[in-house]
Amino acid sequence: MFGFNKKIKQIAGRDRRVRPRRAAKRTRAYPWAEWSDQKLLDTRICDLGLTIEGGEIASLIEQLNRELEQRGFVFRPHCWLSDTWFCPDGVPGFAIPFYFAHPRLKRLETTHMLEIEGINKSACMRLMRHETAHALANAYRLHLRQAWRRRFGRASRTYPDSYLPRPGSKNYVLHLEGWYAQSHPAEDWAETFAVWLDPGTRWQQRYRDWPAIKKLNYVDELMKEIVPRPAPVRTRKQIDAVSTLRLTLREYFHEKQARLKQEFPRLHEQQLHDLFSVKNSRNERASRFLRRTRREAIDLTARWTSDARYRIDQTLQDMIKRCDELDLYVPSQEKQMKLQLIAALVMLYMGSMRSGKSRLTV
Repeated sequence: MFGFNKKIKQIAGRDRRVRPRRAAKRTRAYPWAEWSDQKLLDTRICDLGLTIEGGEIASLIEQLNRELEQRGFVFRPHCWLSDTWFCPDGVPGFAIPFYFAHPRLKRLETTHMLEIEGINKSACMRLMRHETAHALANAYRLHLRQAWRRRFGRASRTYPDSYLPRPGSKNYVLHLEGWYAQSHPAEDWAETFAVWLDPGTRWQQRYRDWPAIKKLNYVDELMKEIVPRPAPVRTRKQIDAVSTLRLTLREYFHEKQARLKQEFPRLHEQQLHDLFSVKNSRNERASRFLRRTRREAIDLTARWTSDARYRIDQTLQDMIKRCDELDLYVPSQEKQMKLQLIAALVMLYMGSMRSGKSRLTV
């Protein structure tokens, strides 16, 4: 979201208390903010001159630092801008997508990808708590502890290209979309810590009857040992910082879209015939109906399946094309037709997930 197409790396953390800087009240001015989309798309990311200071993300970093301070942590992760959320091995910090530096870039991201990973303050804070967990684990080398491995598994296990979640499992906490804790031991840790850190979760009550409570209790005990201690890992590397990203925004979106276009689920011809009907001049063409309801269908399907909106849109675009080829029409009232369409899309995505043919991508 969940984007789930993200770099899978880990981070370490900073070992000294830092007074958070006050974020600027106004977004920094950039000349390219007034350019046309086409001109902006041909601009290299490294030439945008982006910084965290003055952007909306700066205030969220302050909030993250306050949450750590309230828990008594000496540790603070450092942050930088890159092309996605990720945490490099051995680095005491995490990368934040560059589009958070300016509203113009967020609008461009939404136009091309139909969503933003961290669309609002709440979603962004969930991602930052998750990445902070990786930072903490590497900063204190928690993944080398036998007790940590007994609860979560080996962090050295190879990351899968994709994973098949069990939505009903209570062995894992629920934090990011897509049951992300199930993807890898390091992500199980990160999701568990993020739930523990979030001041609004009330995890003791929510998870008290879940097996996952054992992991949360372990985190709670482990943090009593960790919070007052400086971290042994102190490097402040910035991997793939925006100043090094020489691809243009057009190339960036092309690569991102290409990954999501691969093997998106399709309805079979018989399924389309079951959903729509043959020609009836009194009714609306199925392709026109799909175009009209496309945004609503994408939003509802993404909400139920946690899949990427761009990928769901590829399924709908394929349906529009084939409904025209098959000359199909809407057979029922619009409200009923919408329900049937959403049900068909959700069943398509959840079915392909259960079969393993189209697993959620890490």
